[in-house]
Amino acid sequence: MAAMLTTVDNPFNPFTQFDEWYSFDLARGYNTSGMLARIAQSSDDLSDSDQESAVEEAIDEIVELNVLGVFKKVTSDES
Repeated sequence: MAAMLTTVDNPFNPFTQFDEWYSFDLARGYNTSGMLARIAQSSDDLSDSDQESAVEEAIDEIVELNVLGVFKKVTSDES
């Protein structure tokens, strides 16, 4: 199961409509991908599985600390 970070107001599916999702995200000033990249403890030295786990942990942290209430986690099962 893959997970992605999105915002509650983004109408696009980041799994199947990434370009539209990304454009909407940047237009609203969220830069969700950039924030996730800053928070995830990832490295090229990690295996794909460990890399995916690091990203999912960062997503969970962002959603948990969601001060503005705009971020949510979505999974490929939901898309």
